[in-house]
Amino acid sequence: MKVRYQYRIYPTPQQVKGLNQLFGCCRVVYNDALAIVRSVPQGAKWPSNAELQKLVITQAKKTAERKWLADVSAVPLQQSVQDLGAAFKNFFESRSGKRKGSKVGFPRFKKKLNQQSARFVRTGFSLKGNKLELAKLGRFKVKWSRPLPSEPSSVTIIRNTAGQYHASFVVEIGSINIEPLRPSIGVDLGIKTFAFLSTGDRVESPGYNRLDRKTRRFQ
Repeated sequence: MKVRYQYRIYPTPQQVKGLNQLFGCCRVVYNDALAIVRSVPQGAKWPSNAELQKLVITQAKKTAERKWLADVSAVPLQQSVQDLGAAFKNFFESRSGKRKGSKVGFPRFKKKLNQQSARFVRTGFSLKGNKLELAKLGRFKVKWSRPLPSEPSSVTIIRNTAGQYHASFVVEIGSINIEPLRPSIGVDLGIKTFAFLSTGDRVESPGYNRLDRKTRRFQ
C-alpha cells in the first residue's frame, strides 16, 4: 500500500529562487500541453503524453521563448505532463461513472497564485544523510518529524499559499491489521432459518403455527 509522508523543508534564499523558477517552469509546461490538447479539432486524435513531452519540453527548449526550461531539471517537467494525463483520465472516468465520488471537471490552466508543486521520481532526487538532494537544486534541510518506513519512490516539493515549503514522499508500507476492541458477530437474517451467525451457528425460526389450547393463541 502506498502512502504519503510529508515534512517541512527549509530552503536557503538561493534554493527558494531555484524552486520558484522550477514551479514556474512546471506550470508553463502543464499549461502549454493543455493548450495543445484544447486546440485539437473535434474528432481528431489527441497527442499522447510522450508526444506532448516532446513538444512542450524537448522542442520548446530549442526556442527563444522557452529556452529557459533547460535551466531546471527535466524530471519534474516530465512529471507535470504526466499529471495532465492523470487529470484527463480522472475527468473521463468521472464522466462515464467509472470514478466514484464528486464529479471531476475538465482540466484547467494552472495559476501562479495557487499552491505550487513539482514532483521528482528516483532519477531526480536522493537522500544524503538527513538531507534531501534535488537535481540542479542541491541539498535541503528537512525537519524529520518521523522516520520514513521505506525507501521513497517519489517526492513532491510543495509551496503552500502561506509561503511554506514541504517535501511529500510516497512510500510503500505493508497492510495494517487492527485488532478489534471487543468481539463482534455478523448476523444474516433469513426466512426458513431466522439467522445465520458469522461463527457458523444458526438460529431457527420460531414456530407460529402451533395453537396453545389454553390461551387460544398461536405460539
